Amino acid sequence: MTNAQRIRRVTVGLLAGMILALAIGFFAANKQDFSENENRYLAKLPSPGWEDIKSGAYMQGLSDYASDHFLFRDFFIGLKTKAETALGRKKINGVYIAGDGYLIEAYKSAENTERIAGILKSFAQELEGQEAETQEAEGQEPRIRLMLVPTAVYVYEDRLPAHVQTKNQMETAEAVYRAAGIVPIDCSQALLEQKNGEPLYYRTDHHWTTRGAYEGYRVFCENMGFEAVPLAEMAAETVTEDFRGTIYSKTGDYSRKGDSITIYTNPADRLTVSYLDTGEVTDSLYNLEYTEKKDKYSLFLDNLHSLIEITNETAGSDRELALIKDSYANSMVPFLAHHYKKIYVFDTRYYKQGPSSFIKEHPGITDVLILYNMNTLDSDLGIRGIY
Repeated sequence: MTNAQRIRRVTVGLLAGMILALAIGFFAANKQDFSENENRYLAKLPSPGWEDIKSGAYMQGLSDYASDHFLFRDFFIGLKTKAETALGRKKINGVYIAGDGYLIEAYKSAENTERIAGILKSFAQELEGQEAETQEAEGQEPRIRLMLVPTAVYVYEDRLPAHVQTKNQMETAEAVYRAAGIVPIDCSQALLEQKNGEPLYYRTDHHWTTRGAYEGYRVFCENMGFEAVPLAEMAAETVTEDFRGTIYSKTGDYSRKGDSITIYTNPADRLTVSYLDTGEVTDSLYNLEYTEKKDKYSLFLDNLHSLIEITNETAGSDRELALIKDSYANSMVPFLAHHYKKIYVFDTRYYKQGPSSFIKEHPGITDVLILYNMNTLDSDLGIRGIY
C-alpha cells in the first residue's frame, strides 16, 4: 500500500469518525427549547403525519429541527460570522458592521406608508367628536400628537460602512405626518445634535438608550408646554453592563462586548403601576429580574402588556395621557410619569378593544401620544389596531 493510499484511508476514517461522533452527539445531547443568544424558540421535532409527509412539511420540519439543534451550533454560527467579517463583509443578516463598535440594523424602504397614514388619520377623526365633548365639559381639548422615532441607521449614518446608501427614514416620517394630519413631534434633530455625546442607541440592540429616550422626552415637553426634569435631578443607576440585544442575535457574533443599561427614577414621584392584563400592582416602572435574562430591555415596564395604568400621586398636574406605542416608548415612560396624574399605556398588538373606545369612555384623558420607531412602523401589527 502506498503512502498516498494510507493518507486517503486515514483521512476518510477521520471524516467518517467525525460524522459519526456528531451524529451520536446530536441524538444524545439535551435539546434546548429556547436559544438565549438568538432570543427565539427553537424548532421542535415534528410528528409524522400523512398529509405533512405528502406536502413536504414533515421533511422541512426535520430540516429545521436538525439545523436548530446541531451540535456546537452557536460555535459554528460565530465561526461563520468571524469568517465573513474577516473577508470584508460589512452586512450580515440585514445588519451593518458599523464604526465605534456598533451593529446597526438596515432600514427597508416602507411599503405601507399610505395605509399606515390612513389608519392614523382614521384614529384621529374617531376622536374628533370626543374632543368637542371634552372641551365643552371640562374646558380643555385632548391633544393628539404623533412621534415617529428614527433609529441608529439615521442618527449614526456617519458610522455606517463606506459607500452604504440607505433610505432616509425621516422622509418617510414626513410623508406619514402630512397624510395622517396629526400634530407631529419630531425628535430627529435633537438626536442628531446629541449624536457625538453619550450613546443614544445600544451597540447590540435596535432600541434607543435611556439617554436617547430622554431626548425624545425633552422634545415632547417642549411641544406640550411642560418643563422637562433635568437628568441631574433624577437618580441614575446602571443595572447591567452585559446587555446583548436583538441585533447581536442576528449577526451571530457572540464575542461582542455587551451594553450597559442605565435607569432613571425621580425621587419626587410616588407611583402605582397596575398591569391590567395580569392584575399585578407595583410601585416601580422597572422589573430588574430581567437583568438576569437575555432579554434585558424588557426590564422597562415588565416586557409586554396589553394595558398598563400608571398613577402618580405627586404629579405636577391633573392631566392624563393615553400612550399608544411600541417598545421604544417603554424607556421614555419613566420621564413622562412626572407630568401626569395618570398614564394609560397601550400595546395594541395585544389590546384588542381599541384605544379610541377606551379614550371615549375616560373623559379625564387630556393628551394622546402615538409613538413608534421608524424601523418597525411599516410592519408593526399593533398600529393597525389602534381604533
